[in-house]
Amino acid sequence: MFGLAKPLNSYFVTYKEQYYKLYHLHYMQYPDDSIENIYWLEKAVKADFCNPLYALALIEDETQWEKYRYLFMMHINLKLVEQHLFLGNKWNKRKAYFYNAPWKEQNLDSLDTAETCYRSALYYWDEALAWAEKANEKRFRFVYLPRVQFWQEEAGRIEEKSLDYQKIIERELTLLQKVREKFQAMDEDSY
Repeated sequence: MFGLAKPLNSYFVTYKEQYYKLYHLHYMQYPDDSIENIYWLEKAVKADFCNPLYALALIEDETQWEKYRYLFMMHINLKLVEQHLFLGNKWNKRKAYFYNAPWKEQNLDSLDTAETCYRSALYYWDEALAWAEKANEKRFRFVYLPRVQFWQEEAGRIEEKSLDYQKIIERELTLLQKVREKFQAMDEDSY
């Protein structure tokens, strides 16, 4: 019986595209899911691109290959922004209720974690902006990659400023600071 079993085929994940395929969204996004996605996306950022033959878009010349790489890096950084926002949202308290005074320190620690997530999101937003700028250069205006059209639309939305995560992140950081100040003003003995 054991002699009839076939060995499982496996391969090493080494390229950006392979790591990107490991990224996935869950119906209920728990912190562990976001952390897992961040791990895969950061591995994708550091990895090499696969051969253009195996790219996620049809690549026919060097110009398309160059634009594809810029769009890919922009998209990966946008996904990292989103995942850090999801993660920060899990620790952001949004409101300092009076009955949370006994757990003031734990709530302040939670807000610190959320702030770290939001600041990381800002870093990746800046990276996405840099890659989008490269992908939106004039020489790429008529280079069309239909299989990654959504990425091209993201780059266009960044250029026209209809996609601006910086506003969202700064709003979250401002709200977080207000909640932090309310927690710091609380007296644990008053409850």
